[in-house]
Amino acid sequence: MAANAQDVIMLVGDSLTQRGWEPGGFALLLAERYVRKLDVINRGLAGYQTDWAIPVCEQIFARQHEQHQVPKVDLLTIWYGANDAAPAPNTRHVPRDRYKANLCHLIQMVKLPTSAYYSPETRIILITPPPVNTMQWGKPESPRVFETTRSYAEAVKEVGEKENVPVADIWTQIFDAAGRSEEGCKRYLIDGLHLNSDGYNIVFNAIVDIIERVYPELDTTELQYGVKMQNAFTLCSL
Repeated sequence: MAANAQDVIMLVGDSLTQRGWEPGGFALLLAERYVRKLDVINRGLAGYQTDWAIPVCEQIFARQHEQHQVPKVDLLTIWYGANDAAPAPNTRHVPRDRYKANLCHLIQMVKLPTSAYYSPETRIILITPPPVNTMQWGKPESPRVFETTRSYAEAVKEVGEKENVPVADIWTQIFDAAGRSEEGCKRYLIDGLHLNSDGYNIVFNAIVDIIERVYPELDTTELQYGVKMQNAFTLCSL
């Protein structure tokens, strides 16, 4: 069978997004907040960086002539950088300037009128990578560097300013909540890189804050139910 679907919130990113369905994850929290109003589609792919994200998003995003046949994406979150920031020669490494260019490309796929994927009604939120705790991260074959990840988080904010897209600055919010100490970040990380439920709660609240301030038309109080309630007589007669 096939089923009609509501408009959606689409999440694209790496493992931080993919894990968003885990208990306490931000995808789960968004789905609960928008139940019966917007569906949440999670397209997080563990291990991915922005070089690899572009061809994937070319498959995920509907082209203009297809958009009337599929659910409308009201909100798109773009969350890459944790793997891009891996130091060379790691195969996931993407130089900072190219990382910024790739993020711009992903945004322009949606915002640029000449793009095959142009979707003027889709709102976008960029999310910075969170801080890493190198003392907690136990994979020497895939190292991470605290200051490098900070630099890539700043790059996201630079892209947001250039493209006029709001940014959820997760790096700063977690670092501040951790007492501005790398070691203190372990309170929000399960392994030095991936977030626990406390970390995801910061992500969720940052997204909600942006919606309320920048995209108030997507606040839950402004949205109608996707499936209309039947009247009491009809319900009782089933």
